[in-house]
Amino acid sequence: MLIGIDGSRAFIKNRTGIEEYSYQVIKNLRNELVDQARLDSQGRSLIEARRVVLYVRKNQTVDFKLPENWKIKVINCPRLWTQLGLSWEMLSHPVDTLFIPAHTVPVVHPKNTIVVVHGLEYEFCPQAYSWFERFYMRLTIKKSCAWVSRIIAVSNNTKLDLVNLYKVKEDKIRVIYEGYANSSHQSPVTSHKEKEALVKNDDRLQMTDDRYLLFIGRIEERKNISNIVRAFEILKEKYNIPHKLVLAGKPGFGYQHVKSQMSKVKCFNEIQELGFVSEEEKWELLKNADVFVFPTLYEGFGIPILEAQSVGCPVVAANNSSIPEVAGESALLVDHQSVDNIAESIYKLISNETLKNAIINKGLKNVKRFSWEKCSKEIAEILVKKYQ
Repeated sequence: MLIGIDGSRAFIKNRTGIEEYSYQVIKNLRNELVDQARLDSQGRSLIEARRVVLYVRKNQTVDFKLPENWKIKVINCPRLWTQLGLSWEMLSHPVDTLFIPAHTVPVVHPKNTIVVVHGLEYEFCPQAYSWFERFYMRLTIKKSCAWVSRIIAVSNNTKLDLVNLYKVKEDKIRVIYEGYANSSHQSPVTSHKEKEALVKNDDRLQMTDDRYLLFIGRIEERKNISNIVRAFEILKEKYNIPHKLVLAGKPGFGYQHVKSQMSKVKCFNEIQELGFVSEEEKWELLKNADVFVFPTLYEGFGIPILEAQSVGCPVVAANNSSIPEVAGESALLVDHQSVDNIAESIYKLISNETLKNAIINKGLKNVKRFSWEKCSKEIAEILVKKYQ
C-alpha cells in the first residue's frame, strides 16, 4: 500500500492555522503509518507493507525524523504547485491513497483521495476576503469535495456548512477534531509572581505594566479586531483597567482599515502590536495574559482557544460557528457584534477571581478532549481502512 501526503503547507517558515495543522498531523502520523506487513505461516505477506511518500516543495526542510517506510519527494514546481506539480507526480508515479491536509486536491488524483476542509469562513464573512480569494476558495473546495472519496471536517459546524451550502452528502464526511500544541511550554501559570519570573529578555514582550489582554491571530477584519479595540476602550474609560491590549499576528486582509480604526481610540498608545510571534513568544504571551480575547466573526475550529486554556489563561470568545462546540462552558461566549458584551465579559474575568478560577479550571478540563495524537490516529484509520 502506497500512501502519498501533501506536505507543501506543513514546512513553511512562519506557520499559522492550516500550516500548523498540516505540520502537526504529519508529525503525528509517523507513529500511525508504520510498516504493518504481516506474514502467514509460509512466510507469505497477508497485508502489503505500508509505504509513505511525503511531497514537499523545493527548499522545504522536514525538521523531524521519519520512519524507514517513509520517503520525501521534492516536487520542483514554482507556480501552481498542486495543480501542475502534484498532478504530474500523480500521473507519473501514482499512489493508492492521497491525503491532502489543506483543502486543495490536484486535478489528477487517485480514486481514494482524502481531503481536510478547515472551514467556509469566506461564505459567511465575504467582507473579510478579496473577491479573488472568495472565488478561488469556493471553486477549489467545491471541486475537492466532489472529487474525493472521503472528506474530513474539523468540526460538526464545518460538516453542516458543507452539507447545507455545497450539498455534500453527510455520509461522505467524517468529523475529526483538531488538536493543540503539547509542549514543555504548557505548564499552567496562576500567580503574578510566576508570571513575572517567566518574562523573557525580549523587547517585544517587555510590558511596562505586567497586566494585559491578549489576542493571537491574523490582524484582519474576520478576526473582529476593530470590536476588540472598541471593547478595550470601554474597559479603559468605564472601569479604568490598568491593562494593555496586546495583538500578536501578521497583518491580513483589511489591515489598513483595522489600523485606521485602531488609531482613532483614545487608548491607542496602550495597544501593542507585535506582528508574527515565534512559538516560544506565543506561549510566553499566553502564560502571562490575564484574558485571551477571541470574539472572531467565524471559525472553522479555533485552536488558539485551546492553546490559551492549556496554560490556564481564561478565554472570552464569540458565540458563533464552531466555537461553542470547541469551548462549550469553558469560556465566556459573547455576541461578537456587541462591543458592550465583549467588554463586560472581559471585566467579569478581571474583577471576579472566583469566576476567573472556575473558567480556568473548566478550560484545563476542556482541552483534555483534544490532541494531535488523537486527531492523527483517527485520520490514519481512514487512510488505511480500505486496505485492511
